[in-house]
Amino acid sequence: MAGNSQRRGATRKAGSKKAPGVGTGGHGRKALEGKGPTPKAEDRPYHAAHKRKVAQERGGSVARPAATGRPGAGRPGTGRPGAAGRGRQTPGKEVVGGRNSVLEALRAGVPASAVYLAAKLEADDRTREIITIAADARMPILEVSRLELDRMTDGGVHQGVALQVPAYVYGDPDDLLDTAERSGKPALIVALDGVTDPRNLGAVLRSAGAFGAHGVLVPSRRSAGVTAAAWKVSAGAAARVPVARATNLARTLAEYRQAGVFVVGLDGHGDVSVGDLPFSGDPLVLVVGSEGKGLSRLVREQCDAVAAIPIASAVESLNAGVAAGIALYEVAKARSVG
Repeated sequence: MAGNSQRRGATRKAGSKKAPGVGTGGHGRKALEGKGPTPKAEDRPYHAAHKRKVAQERGGSVARPAATGRPGAGRPGTGRPGAAGRGRQTPGKEVVGGRNSVLEALRAGVPASAVYLAAKLEADDRTREIITIAADARMPILEVSRLELDRMTDGGVHQGVALQVPAYVYGDPDDLLDTAERSGKPALIVALDGVTDPRNLGAVLRSAGAFGAHGVLVPSRRSAGVTAAAWKVSAGAAARVPVARATNLARTLAEYRQAGVFVVGLDGHGDVSVGDLPFSGDPLVLVVGSEGKGLSRLVREQCDAVAAIPIASAVESLNAGVAAGIALYEVAKARSVG
């Protein structure tokens, strides 16, 4: 306020007084009048509560089920919404760009609300299948400019195709064990500790899908989530590989151990090579830390073993996506031999 007074005073000569204006008293009385009761938060357009209310009214809150034995389990937005407190949901929608990502999402039955195609798009087998699936589902197919697609995908590589999908709803950590039990194979889960780049999460999802992991576990705070960026990098694996959120990652890993699952952390200074893990054939959780800080202390304390990936230089490190892919390959190879 002082700065504003100085700027206003700078337009008048020093020592001069501002002459009173006509009717200033009336303006002063109006300034003192009340403006009525403060509107509720959900009635204020700029407030987050109002935006949540609008998203719910538009049907933006579409849930993804926990991984159960019912049909449609393990796919985004196709099951019961958060039964018994399971699953976490962010109101709103995501736009997924890229032909592979869009096609995999449609094949998986994600309840998308619209397909966007660039004007004068050069079609291929993927775009033709996208159009067929969308038409059979009576989903709107909208032609837009490439500039509009750039805006919708925040400048991402969309290849002229985008899909509007519900915001991702996460499963419960126990659901991943249920998925493994139904598969008849030892559990194989990837947990991320402090990984905040959604592109790394997308790469982990892609590797998890390629090597038969039963799901990915992420903390609910200070961690990457399944955003459009993760969808894109996963090349559609986000529609097939369930992701669960843990309120406390260290505590969840302790519960996994009590359930008979071995926990192995990945670290450049591990005690054993990832290719020589003694637990490869057992129910297993591979924990990947952040590229800079590695595993946190509390998470490391829950590990039955810490494994290293041999690399040529001691000063180099692997990002989470690459490390998870190598470790999953080694486990899958050991299981196939065993």
